[in-house]
Amino acid sequence: MALFLLYETSSGYSLFLANGLDEIGQNTEAVRNSVLDLNRFGKAVQLTAFHPFESALDALNQCNSVSEGIMTDELRNFLELNLPKVKEGKKAKFSLGVAEPKVGSHIFEVTKIPCQSNEFVHELLRGVRLHFERFIKDLKPGDLEKAQLGLGHSYSRAKVKFNVNRVDNMVIQAIFLLDTLDKDVNSFAMRVREWYSWHFPELVKIVNDNYIYAKLAKFIDDKSKLSEDKLPALTDILGDEDKAKEVVEAAKASMGQDLSPIDLINVQQFAQRVMDLSEYRKKLHEYLITKMNDIAPNLASLIGEIVGARLISHAGSLTNLAKCPSSTLQILGAEKALFRALKTRGNTPKYGLIFHSSFIGRASARNKGRMARYLANKCSIASRIDCFSESGTTVFGEKLREQVEERLDFYDKGVAPRKNIDVMKAAIGSAKNKDTAMEIEESPAVASAKKSKKKKSKSDTAENGEAEDKPTVNGGAAEDAKSEKKRKKEKRKLDQEQAVEKSNGTDRVDADEQNGTAKKKKKKSKDRDREELQDASAMKKKKKKSKGEDL
Repeated sequence: MALFLLYETSSGYSLFLANGLDEIGQNTEAVRNSVLDLNRFGKAVQLTAFHPFESALDALNQCNSVSEGIMTDELRNFLELNLPKVKEGKKAKFSLGVAEPKVGSHIFEVTKIPCQSNEFVHELLRGVRLHFERFIKDLKPGDLEKAQLGLGHSYSRAKVKFNVNRVDNMVIQAIFLLDTLDKDVNSFAMRVREWYSWHFPELVKIVNDNYIYAKLAKFIDDKSKLSEDKLPALTDILGDEDKAKEVVEAAKASMGQDLSPIDLINVQQFAQRVMDLSEYRKKLHEYLITKMNDIAPNLASLIGEIVGARLISHAGSLTNLAKCPSSTLQILGAEKALFRALKTRGNTPKYGLIFHSSFIGRASARNKGRMARYLANKCSIASRIDCFSESGTTVFGEKLREQVEERLDFYDKGVAPRKNIDVMKAAIGSAKNKDTAMEIEESPAVASAKKSKKKKSKSDTAENGEAEDKPTVNGGAAEDAKSEKKRKKEKRKLDQEQAVEKSNGTDRVDADEQNGTAKKKKKKSKDRDREELQDASAMKKKKKKSKGEDL
């Protein structure tokens, strides 16, 4: 059986015929040895056809289709022209070797050409790739490299440009940065505490918050200079006057050692860095909340912005999270425990990242697994709504949160929750009502904007008229009189034209009415004549009948 090889390059499609495979015995080791030697490989593999691409755009389209496992019309025509035809009802006496199995399956579905993709075919294609420049005579030494570089750049640029999940990347990067900032701020704050404790050790016991401690370390600087004059500033930082007095008293009776001015400057600078990092962390947290409300509002309202962002980042994107079943979403983040349990045949984990939600913490120890399963189900529904819905609303997320609350009450108190169908119907109804309310709110705003535009246009025209009516320095009064006369003449003409049109309209109406009444009179007279003729004919018939009876 003959074996043809389809090789896709950046310059076009090429078809090779592999000869002498029975002698080799389709041994991959023998093929590997013969690939490096062009004389041996050239005898086994020969070029039969080559179809160059028309342009760089055509090459990009063909590359995209091959990567997606789709056979284009150009590839189909190329194969049908250069491969032997397969008769209906008979097996093909050849096969086509393909690098991508998806493309091979699509070719077989459409053209019924048998395709194969295995190690033997891949080794032959590796040899074709190695010696491809020598198979085609018209190619210059650097043409193939330039085509490969250009196609690679355009393919990667198109993938980045048309990336569906590019909006999700902002959330993923923000949540990663937030986690790293938490670790860094905590470690730096501990370093400030240890460093400044050499000078003022009693401050650690009074102030527990890291951010406030860094603020105080920068404000106090040297404890010996701290006096009661600084009490108002200390109360502003601490928010408590008693604590401020306690800090002042502790500074007076402190057991810490004195630090040189250079050491105090370094401590102050480091405390300022910690403060800047913690402030940036707050801003980043606000940014993440707004971004989650834009991208996944239902998921954020159901489980929270931080947990929802962690789920999206762990899945890779919102679409990947939407494709996950609820059982997979339930244990996202607990993959190590899952595979350890499968390996040791132990109990599988009940929850992963979902454990950070407040619902599972509120559930009892016996119902934590049930609550995790139910919450994962609702999270999968919310993520699918966020991913595939056109308009972003939080109605569904709020309703799903109500369902989770009802389930918690059911586990604790035994109160029967509502059915999912009823809740979803109520959510759809409320979403429609919100849309109509938005439209109603927008319509008066649009009308008021139009009115304001009309008023502005009228005011502009009035101003222009006033500006025109304003007298000029040279002969302004005469020009005003002329303009007034012209306006009066134009008004008279308009009045005359309107009067003529009205008179014409009334005349037409009167004429139509007269014509209508005349036609009605004519019809009535004709009807009367017909009735008189019918009566006369009936009288004649009666007279004739009476005469006949007399005879």
